[in-house]
Amino acid sequence: MYDILVFLFENCQHNELCNEKERVAKKLSAAGFEDSVISEALTWLAGVVRGPHRSIAPLPASGAACRAYAPKELAKLDAECRGLLIHFEQSGILSPQTREHVIERALAATGSELTVEQLKLIVLMVLWNQQTPSSRLIAEDLLSPVTARLPS
Repeated sequence: MYDILVFLFENCQHNELCNEKERVAKKLSAAGFEDSVISEALTWLAGVVRGPHRSIAPLPASGAACRAYAPKELAKLDAECRGLLIHFEQSGILSPQTREHVIERALAATGSELTVEQLKLIVLMVLWNQQTPSSRLIAEDLLSPVTARLPS
C-alpha cells in the first residue's frame, strides 16, 4: 500500500483522487500494482479524503495539553512514532486536530505496527489532502533518507 501512496503523491493531482477514482485505479494497474493492493490503498485514501470518522471537538493547543494514547494506539505506534508526532506538532507541521486524523489513518493502515517511514507517509498524505501549501516541501524531507539530508 505504501508504494502506491508514494506513486500517487508523485504522479497524481489531489482532485484526481477525489473525483476520478476509476481513472486512478487504471493508472495504478498500468504501473504494475496488483488489484487487491490498489483496492486496499484507495479504500484507505478514501478515509483520508473523508476525514475523521468521529467529530473532533476543538482540542487544546499542543503546549497546553499532553496526548495520552489508548492501548491499541500504543500497539500500532511505537515510542519512535509517537515521538515523531510530538515533534511534528511542536514544529507546527501538525495541529492537534490534524494529529488526530493522522492517528486515525495510522490505525486504519495494514499491519500490526507502523514504522517511522510508514507514519511519515501517512502524515504526508493527510497534509496533501488538506492541500497544505508546504506539503511538497515537507515531502522532500519526509521521503528522503536521513543520509541524503546531511551535508557532505
